[in-house]
Amino acid sequence: MKVSLRQIDGPWSAGFVLDKQLLSSVYLGNDSEGRPRFDHTRTDAGEALFQLKVRGDRSQAEPLARAVRNFILPRLGTIGFIVPMPPSRVRPWQPMSLVARELALQLRVPVFERLLLKTPLPRPLKDYPTREERLLALTHAFSLHDEIRNQGLWNALLIDDVVDSGTTMEAASLLLRKYRKIDQLFVAALTWA
Repeated sequence: MKVSLRQIDGPWSAGFVLDKQLLSSVYLGNDSEGRPRFDHTRTDAGEALFQLKVRGDRSQAEPLARAVRNFILPRLGTIGFIVPMPPSRVRPWQPMSLVARELALQLRVPVFERLLLKTPLPRPLKDYPTREERLLALTHAFSLHDEIRNQGLWNALLIDDVVDSGTTMEAASLLLRKYRKIDQLFVAALTWA
């Protein structure tokens, strides 16, 4: 998988994104029901994520996890455990949980899927007019569940699928940094919008 890493800054120790989602998007006109159609050209990471999330191809979790391991993790410190970003929508299976589990297998570290929880927002995130309002809404939506029973301090990796404005990653990170069992918090995302 080819990538074009991008560093992201925020309330974390270090963070990177594998690649942008789309290389190009060409409007093709409307379909028979009046919906716009596009021809998208995606990056390798963008295509793998599309196949995983939209087409349900679970085999894409392994190459995405491998790309994070090969391209992002060498730029971070040692990872003690992984936290997938909680999902925004209910699905029979969660794409980021699959990627996090696959990465945890490759690294031989635990993944905590219920450490960071998210309640649904009263309205879509895009309907909050300012970044500050989105951050406030997300700050109230996230909660911590102390899933780690051992005593100690570990470096954690928060992993998400797409970073756009970074507000969701920021809100989640602000809460995770308060968790007494996290030393350094690193973040990784598969694509940026």
